[in-house]
Formats: sequence, C-alpha cells, structure tokens
Amino acid sequence: MGAIQPCELPPGALLCKYQQGGAWADGYFTEVARNISLAEFVEAFYTTPLFKVERRLLSLFASKPSTDVQARQLAAGDLDSFAAWNVEARSANQLLMADFQGRTRSWLMVASPNGSGDESTRLYFGSAIIPVVNARTGTQATGLLFRSLLGFHNGYSRSLLAAAKSRLEHKPR
Repeated sequence: MGAIQPCELPPGALLCKYQQGGAWADGYFTEVARNISLAEFVEAFYTTPLFKVERRLLSLFASKPSTDVQARQLAAGDLDSFAAWNVEARSANQLLMADFQGRTRSWLMVASPNGSGDESTRLYFGSAIIPVVNARTGTQATGLLFRSLLGFHNGYSRSLLAAAKSRLEHKPR
C-alpha cells in the first residue's frame, strides 16, 4: 500500500462545503490492505502516540483534556465532543469535527479505493481553516499565523495519517 498522498476532496466529502465556501481546505489519503470501519479509523487516529502529544498540549494550554476511552466513545458515536473538537457532522463513513473556537475543521473518511469493494480501505484526512472577516474591509483572510504555519501543518497532517495507518496495519484482526 502506498504512502500518504495529497488529494482533491472526493465528491460528497463533508469538508467540501467549507472549500466551496471560500475556506482553505486540504486532503490526504492512504490505503490499508484490509477493510477498516470508520470507528476503527477514528479510534486509531485519535489514540496514536503522535496525536496524544497534541491532546496533552490541548489539556495543558487550552484546558481541553481527553482520554483514550473518550476517543473510543467518539469513534463509536457515543460522544459528540472530544478534546478541543465537537462533532459537526457524521455519516456511515465520515466524521467532521469543529474546533471549540469555530476556526478549524478536521475530517476523517473511509472508502473502498475506486469503489472496488476489495479487501482494502482508503483512509482520508483533511482540514479546513475558516477565514475571518475583517470588520473594517469586509474581506476574508486566513491570517498571517496560519500562512506561516502551513508547511508545518502539511507535514503534521501527513504524519498523523501515517501514524493511524501504521496502528491499523499492526492491529490484530
């Protein structure tokens, strides 16, 4: 199975409405050589050692603690908030989360590669940054801080998806 690849958002992606509405959005995908449910992907994603670092920072600096148990509850659909995010939308194969400030979105999706239905799963991860409207000019902008961190964000997104993929590939069936 291949590496982490950037991609256009697939048709029907819950994140599309933000991209179409003028927000900055990205998407990445990879494939795993077995069928993976959305619940498995969500749990794996939010419980990787790499994401636990982010969770710890959110707990320390934003007073938004979270646990692996809560990640499992989120994955199962039994929890509508997790760390700094709230569930905005959920379908059988997608989860869209909004941060507590309403400025970012995180999106996870599972799909059969090219609709093949074979024993593999395409894992998607993407983000959206909602522009802020300048009250004086009426223009929308993502801001200097975001633009300066874009390179880090791209690498971090790839690393998060790679960590989830690795966890799923090494998980007993």
